[in-house]
Amino acid sequence: MSLMPAPEDWTPARAASTERRLRPDRRRRVWWALLYGSVRPRRRQLARRAGDARFQAMDWHGTHLWAASIAILIMSVADAFLTLLLMSGGAVEVNPFMAAFVGRSVGVFVVLKIAMTGISVVLMVFLARYRFMRVVRVEVLLYGVVLAYVLLIVHEMRMLRVLGERVFL
Repeated sequence: MSLMPAPEDWTPARAASTERRLRPDRRRRVWWALLYGSVRPRRRQLARRAGDARFQAMDWHGTHLWAASIAILIMSVADAFLTLLLMSGGAVEVNPFMAAFVGRSVGVFVVLKIAMTGISVVLMVFLARYRFMRVVRVEVLLYGVVLAYVLLIVHEMRMLRVLGERVFL
């Protein structure tokens, strides 16, 4: 038994011109990567190398962000329902952007409100570890939105109670 390498140890196993990859380039399948990454995430933390890039996305987010996101979406639906209920009793939409749509069609108002909220929530979860204006983490802003929706729902419920007393008196 010799410790010296044999000549076959120095020869390449395959020719250099032979392509070893059998599948197409995985970077071209964006939708598959998004769907597969949501089930089996790989990047759970930001990269340790500071010089790679300023913007780095993660595949895995904590369940607390999921809970906050679901809470925001549910309260957005409740807000749309309560807004329409209050407007049927004589209230006025104070948001000028949404007031333009609620006057045209109820369906367009609800779809637009929930779509805008959903897109915003997805972006906030995607950027949860970054700082907004280098001051506040986006994750904290997400919890601020949850608190704001809770206060808004409480306010709308009080308005509904006052409106109900006026209608039945």
